[in-house]
Amino acid sequence: MSHPETQPFSTAELNVQTQADEPKYGERLITEGKLITFPNPRIGRRYDIHITLPEFTCKCPFSGYPDFATIYLSYVPNQRVVELKAIKLYINSYRDRYISHEESVNQILDDFVAACDPLEVKIKGDFLPRGNVHTVIEVAHKKEV
Repeated sequence: MSHPETQPFSTAELNVQTQADEPKYGERLITEGKLITFPNPRIGRRYDIHITLPEFTCKCPFSGYPDFATIYLSYVPNQRVVELKAIKLYINSYRDRYISHEESVNQILDDFVAACDPLEVKIKGDFLPRGNVHTVIEVAHKKEV
């Protein structure tokens, strides 16, 4: 049985492989995932901001299976407002983390409060059922005045 000769990779093929091994720009931004804020344009006016993040993922710390959730974030801003692209990248930074439902929602709250110092914030993680179990985690924070 004859075997075809192995052809060496072309320079273009090697460049594609090298690029495949390097993180893409989106992956780098997600890894950096910081909550960036900007000044509240209406300081002194009480208003609510509602953000829905329907593509939250993390990994079960026990099984390694992926968990999927919608994160609902509602807050009353104080001096700072969260930038929407930044919160998207921050939420995506959980995708490869081994973290429980409870801890992930509580950590999001802690990080959000640290970044924005809102007057009030509520975060709800509505996790898709797995193994006939549906979990919803809700946490809240109110600034002491």
